[in-house]
Amino acid sequence: MKRLFSILAISGLFLFGTVQAQESDSIQTSEPAVETVAEETSQVDLTADDAAESSERSFTQELKLRFIEGGPGFMGIVLLCLILGLAIAIERIIYLNLSTTNSKKLIKDVEDALKSGGVNAAKEVCRNTTGPVASIFYQGLDRVDHGVESAEKAVVAYGGVQMGQLEKNVSWISLFIALAPMLGFMGTVIGMIQAFDKIQAAGNMDASLVAGGIKVALLTTVFGLIVAIILQVFYNYIIAKIDSIVNDMEDASISLVDILVDYKNK
Repeated sequence: MKRLFSILAISGLFLFGTVQAQESDSIQTSEPAVETVAEETSQVDLTADDAAESSERSFTQELKLRFIEGGPGFMGIVLLCLILGLAIAIERIIYLNLSTTNSKKLIKDVEDALKSGGVNAAKEVCRNTTGPVASIFYQGLDRVDHGVESAEKAVVAYGGVQMGQLEKNVSWISLFIALAPMLGFMGTVIGMIQAFDKIQAAGNMDASLVAGGIKVALLTTVFGLIVAIILQVFYNYIIAKIDSIVNDMEDASISLVDILVDYKNK
């Protein structure tokens, strides 16, 4: 949990610094633009300058600018979904990578330890090895004196516990994947309602009256979908990693039971 909060704090500071840097850049770039507008009187020239400035901006700068244009309301909530989702995803990736074990080497070491030093030596090997496979092995070896069936039940039961540890907090990532575009759509709907309120108040259909509001409303949907896509990539990687570790756990557990059967029959 401490690791999760640390990652969350780092992610928040990073994104906050990025937004602050973009705001300072926008202020710096807006000053010469104001001077240019004061000097030029032609609307055509102003439009050409805006188009040239837009073409010179990189994709990242354009993305930051659009994010700021979207407003602090729904954009802030969508950004919060991204920060929390990435924090949980990074924590899970670190945990899963640390949980990966060379099960073939562990099986060989346990088998050799059983032959040379008995159950206590094999348990010592498991204590010195990190990962869920070693923990499952230790639980099985700890109950082998009560019979192979008791050891097998312990392996199965503790395997379920370790699977729960691997899948911890993953459901939150799927929640943020679903929540981000939904919040974007809600922002768009609310923006469209406000645009139609302006039309009703004005009494006529003037495109310039509502174009800016509609553009801002659609930006919330765009960024909601971007957040969902980013988190979906991390989510799929985490699920694939969990499946790989679980399959490794199951294969290693079968091998351990076979080793224990041979050990008890000697």
